[in-house]
Amino acid sequence: MHPGGAGRLGHSIAASTVWKVLHAAGVESAPRRSGPTWRDFLTARAEDIIATDFFHPGTALGRRLYASAFGEHGTGRLHITGITTHPT
Repeated sequence: MHPGGAGRLGHSIAASTVWKVLHAAGVESAPRRSGPTWRDFLTARAEDIIATDFFHPGTALGRRLYASAFGEHGTGRLHITGITTHPT
């Protein structure tokens, strides 16, 4: 196992060592290792998921705009909620 910085330095770390460190820090282990995949979960909950993004498109004249948008995963609808030249 190569988690974190030690793994990138070429040092192997046993899973039991990771468990001991997490346990000492009060971090509980994952409640389950089986069940729906991340894709299955997202597919089942798609109608409840809304993504947001803040992006900056350019205009044909080279002017930069800033836009805020929300996307509904269930319907595929995109809502542009604001466009400005000076975001605050």
